[in-house]
Amino acid sequence: MATTVAFEEQIEIPMDLRSLADFRRWALSDDFPERGRIDYISGRIEVDMSPEDFFTHGTLKTEIIHVLLGRVKRLKLGHLVSDRTRISSVEGDVSAEPDVVFLSRESLRSGRARLIPKASGEPGRYVEVEGAPDLVVEIVSDTSVVKDLRRLPPAYFRAGVREFWQADARGDELLLQIHTPGETAFQPVETDADGFQSSQVFGCAFRLDRERDEEDHWVYDLLVRE
Repeated sequence: MATTVAFEEQIEIPMDLRSLADFRRWALSDDFPERGRIDYISGRIEVDMSPEDFFTHGTLKTEIIHVLLGRVKRLKLGHLVSDRTRISSVEGDVSAEPDVVFLSRESLRSGRARLIPKASGEPGRYVEVEGAPDLVVEIVSDTSVVKDLRRLPPAYFRAGVREFWQADARGDELLLQIHTPGETAFQPVETDADGFQSSQVFGCAFRLDRERDEEDHWVYDLLVRE
């Protein structure tokens, strides 16, 4: 049986979940909880019911989505989605709902990733991504440190994700680290003298900045350099 790790609030998990396939069937059923993030990572089910921190998670995620979505739409690169979009990979033994996911048109055409339709079979309705997204972004929260930094990266690597971003705005030092696949694991992209990191997926470089506003709240700016 899969190991279950829950935070803040216990939810009812079926006792017969023994594999990724079992978990995916449950995740796409009407019995799956409507709130919280529930991931399957290498035989381990992790449940996080904690609320999203407004200024170290929510507004940062919005800035990343705003900048990336603008580029995706302008260049007609594919599809950018957030939050409750489930990605699953047999190779990665993972089924998760990342903070941000990007699927290129090429990946969908080639079959690297495919959209799984709703059980009803209604045309144009999809509920899951199977395979290897081009980009996955995870923003670290207090209850997801080990999962985001240790458990998910190897799973995303095995799944064939082309680029993996980790962002952490909880401390005094703001972190945005872009990773690309190496021989056996993701490798961090080097930061240049101006603080930019190159993205192979988007064909440009990014730098994440922040400053305090008049109410002393963090405001983020994801800069792009062609």
